[in-house]
Amino acid sequence: MLQNRVDPFGNIIKTTARGTFMGNRGRLHNEHQELRYPFVLKAWITCLLEFKGRQRQVMSPNTYTELFFLDEATSFAAGHRPCFECRRLDYDRFKQAWLKGNPQYGFHDKTSIKEIDSILHHERITPDKQKLTFEIDPWQLPNGSFVLYEEEPWLVKDASMHLWTPFGYEKKIPLPSDNSITVLTPGSTINAFKTGYTPLMQLS
Repeated sequence: MLQNRVDPFGNIIKTTARGTFMGNRGRLHNEHQELRYPFVLKAWITCLLEFKGRQRQVMSPNTYTELFFLDEATSFAAGHRPCFECRRLDYDRFKQAWLKGNPQYGFHDKTSIKEIDSILHHERITPDKQKLTFEIDPWQLPNGSFVLYEEEPWLVKDASMHLWTPFGYEKKIPLPSDNSITVLTPGSTINAFKTGYTPLMQLS
């Protein structure tokens, strides 16, 4: 079993569960298919599982490490964003929503995605490589956001929360009436959700 599945905290874990999206943070593994680093790039992207018939052996030597997500909402919570090549339409939609939702940076259509990746990198991880979170009123969260509740990751959708597991979402509970809740999805990504980008969620 390979260590190549990503949870909403951004951790790369071992599980037999399969994903619906693939991700990339650079070459993280060694010649024995063992993980050596949590990331090597600031550009954390989310890709399609299939694209133009390309075939890859997972964790091949001297290539990037293929990571896998339950769904797109999980990838966003972990700090990833759509790939420019295999998900061009989603990439364009996300960039436009991100720019609209985060005007404080003064970015525009011509701004390099590297600038957005730099913002996301500072929002998703601390200097000592710990998950970065923030607090907000849960009723201000858009669909697709992930929160930490009772030490577990939960997906927010339609005033309810769904418990994340590597194999899918389990129990559903109402959104709590607390004044604040810990958010796992980066703040600027939350703002992009609020302005029109709704991530794919693997809910039955």
